[in-house]
Formats: sequence, C-alpha cells, structure tokens
Amino acid sequence: MNKIYLWGIIITAAMLGFTYMSFDFKHGLSDIVNQLAVAGAIALVLITVFVVIKYVRQMQVDTATGELADENWDGIGEYKNELPMGWSIMFLGTMVWGMWYFTIGYPVNAYSQIGEYNEDSKILNDKFEAEHKSISGERLVEMGESVFLAECKVCHGISADGINGMAANLNVRIEAKSVKYAIENGANNHLLGTEMPMPDRNGLFNNNTGALITDAEIDAVASYVANGMTGAGADVFAGTCAACHGEDGKGMEFVAPSIATFTPELVVNVLNHGKKAAIGEMPKFDRLNAKQKEAVGAYITSLSK
Repeated sequence: MNKIYLWGIIITAAMLGFTYMSFDFKHGLSDIVNQLAVAGAIALVLITVFVVIKYVRQMQVDTATGELADENWDGIGEYKNELPMGWSIMFLGTMVWGMWYFTIGYPVNAYSQIGEYNEDSKILNDKFEAEHKSISGERLVEMGESVFLAECKVCHGISADGINGMAANLNVRIEAKSVKYAIENGANNHLLGTEMPMPDRNGLFNNNTGALITDAEIDAVASYVANGMTGAGADVFAGTCAACHGEDGKGMEFVAPSIATFTPELVVNVLNHGKKAAIGEMPKFDRLNAKQKEAVGAYITSLSK
C-alpha cells in the first residue's frame, strides 16, 4: 500500500477518534443540532484527508503537458490551460454571495448588539429630552454640574481648574497662552457652530500702526484678554481684535465668538465639534444629548460669573 494512503487512514482514524472522545454520544445525539455537528465533523475529516491525498498523489505522478504561453520568467513558463468550469462557477457564486451578504444579508437584517445599543440609546435620549425639556435656570445649572462631574472632571478636574494645566481652566474664559496660540496659529474650532476660521498672525494687522501684529503686541493683547479685558494691551485689542470680537470682546453674531465670557452656545459648539488649542485637542462628545450639552454650557458659564 502506498505510504500516502496509509498515512491518510491513520490520520483519519486519529481525527475521528478525537471527535468521538470529545463528544457525549450517550446524551448528545438526541439534539438535532448536535447530530448535525457530528455529521459535519466527520464529513470535514473525510473530505480534508481525501483532498490532501488526491493532490499529493498528483504531485507525485502527474506530468504537465500542453502548449506553453509565450511569456516566461527566468525560463519558467505557464501552460495555456482553460480555467476549470467549477472554479469559474465558484468564483462567480462567491461574488454574488458577497454582494448579497454585504447589502441584504447579515449587516442589514441580522441582529447586532451595537445596533440594539444605538436604538435603546436613542429611545432613552428622546425620553430624557422630553422629560427635561422645560428645565432652565438653576435646575439646568445643577444638571450641568452632574453631567460635568460624570464626563468632564477626568480632564478638567472636579473644580474645573484644568488640573495644573492638563486641560483648560474653565473658571476663567481664556488664558494668555491660549490667546497667543490662537493669534499665532489661527483658529477654526466651530465656536460659532459654523466654519468661521480666524486667520493666523500673518493676516492680523494693527490698524493703529498699519503693520502686521508684532510679538510684543501679541503678548500685550494676550495678557489683556486673559485679565478679563483689563490692563495694558487695550489699544492693541481695539486696533486688531475688536473689529471681529467687538469692543467688549463679547463677540459678534456670525463673525467671531465671545472671548470675554463663556456662553452656553459656545460651550455646546465645543462639545459638538471638539477644539484644538495650546494645550492639545479636546474630542467632541457625541454621547451627550442636546439637553445635557445645554446643561453643561449653563454650568460652565456660571463658573466665571
């Protein structure tokens, strides 16, 4: 007997034996699912061994014949063999099945834990917003504090002080380093909820001098804004920044945000779009619903009053 066949018999016996030892035939065969599983395991073993033996024997005894193609690589050529019909059918069938699977099959119609979670979250968010729609004033601030402590304190700290510069200090509207960063690099953080980019320093002119803003002027206006729109740098602000941010720094609708005080709308836009500044990049918070974002905005606005 050829060694290949002998090894095939030994491997088949070993694999079937392992299947037998791993299955509880005494109690398991009463279940149709278990019966199919055993039948499938036996069929898989037999088919696998048969296919391996077949192709190993072909490699041992078959010789290639036919017309060689004109192209060759280092003297190695290919025969002009027709593609087997079975392969063509399987290839086309696989493509058809794949298109069905990714359009009508599992991804669309089958159960999904993520889909169930998203559906449940939407139902609960809608219920939450309906129940708390009318909340305003101090109750809204209290809700915002609860959401802040659950979602924001990890970076900004329990007292919203930024944890020694790890995140923005929300007890003040803006710090000097953040003002300098925005002036030097420009900004496009959707603070108005829309694409309203602020130019970098190469696009900022001091109207009092007619020249581009200088390093000294940047330091002065950054200190002025960070100190609550007081102190030195007022002339630079009036000549460079007031045209967009307003004389009092409280912003202009559709033009620039307030840099003097927080507003609930500004905070909501940061939560919706995220923000990149001197410290780093803050992600957007899609997991908060609209009422929760409004509440956080009310709470943070109350901190700097």
